[in-house]
Amino acid sequence: MQIQITIDCRDAAALADFYCKAFGYAPEGSAGQYRSVVADSRPKLVFQEVAEPKSGKNRVHLDVIVGDDIEGVAERFVALGGTRSEKIREFGINWIVMHDPEGNEICICDS
Repeated sequence: MQIQITIDCRDAAALADFYCKAFGYAPEGSAGQYRSVVADSRPKLVFQEVAEPKSGKNRVHLDVIVGDDIEGVAERFVALGGTRSEKIREFGINWIVMHDPEGNEICICDS
C-alpha cells in the first residue's frame, strides 16, 4: 500500500516547484491539471488545479517532522514564498504553523 496526498490549488506547476524546493521532493510527472512530486520513503504529493480559491481552514494538513531546526526550516520556507502563522508548544512538542504560497496549512514540527 502506498499513500498519496492530493492538494487542490490554482497553479499546480508553481506549487509542485515550491514543495520540491521546500522539502526535497523531485518532480515525477504531469497529466492535464495534475502535477506530482516524489521523495524516497515519503508520500507522493499530487497537485490538482481547480477553479475555486481556497476558503477556510484545511481539514487535512501536512506535519513535517524536521528535528531541532524548526526555525531554520521555517525561514527557508518563507524565503521560498510560504508564510509563517504561529509557533505552538504543546505536550512537549514544538511546531510552527506555516502556509504554502496558496494558503494551505503545514506544520513544521520538532518531533
